[in-house]
Amino acid sequence: MSTADYRRLTAVGPYFALDSADAPGDGPPPGFQPLRDLYAEGPESLSARRVDVVAQRLGGVEPRVAASILQLGLAARFWSVGLGAATLLGTVPELHPDRSYLRVPDQGPVDLWVPYEDTRADREPLADQLHRIVVQGQLTPLAAALRSVVPVSARLLWGNAASALAGSLRMLNGQVPPGPARALVAELLGRAPLAGTGTLRGAAFRRNSCCLYYRVGPGAGVCGDCCFDRPPRPAAH
Repeated sequence: MSTADYRRLTAVGPYFALDSADAPGDGPPPGFQPLRDLYAEGPESLSARRVDVVAQRLGGVEPRVAASILQLGLAARFWSVGLGAATLLGTVPELHPDRSYLRVPDQGPVDLWVPYEDTRADREPLADQLHRIVVQGQLTPLAAALRSVVPVSARLLWGNAASALAGSLRMLNGQVPPGPARALVAELLGRAPLAGTGTLRGAAFRRNSCCLYYRVGPGAGVCGDCCFDRPPRPAAH
């Protein structure tokens, strides 16, 4: 498999893009930092700083709302690369936290770069690759990092992860045969910690939790796969 194969991911959309082209010297292109930095815990960590940035951009929302929206976007990024590569190319790039790199742009999804040697095909079953690389390798340490600085529910974060996985499946509609892709997603949704997060019908997903987007402000509403049909009313005191 050559690096040119990843053009097929980029063609689906920016969340699917993955750069594995050679960079000057032995490291990544300028401006990238190890993916491991995103999973550091504590108030001075990269994840804590990103929560603050998201909160400010959304007009000063609660930290847990900002953390949820940040994690949902990152989960969508990791799932898009992983599921896209699995279904379009038949393998999943390693995204090893110490050998993969990210760059945070001013707008849009984070940029991802991996060395070419981590893009080779693997004989491990695709569902096992995705669970190991995305769930265990990215989403689990990301949840721990966010929960180290913000009191956000683990159930909410795994609901976000499941929602992002189903969203990646819908984005691949028309790009890959729907049956195998859906079966792969259904298998992942049947494994802990995604098991019980919602119901998949076709490519549609209805989650059992809420990402809190409705708390961004008046008129924000609820997402299409939310467990609520309308924004909850504040509890009476």
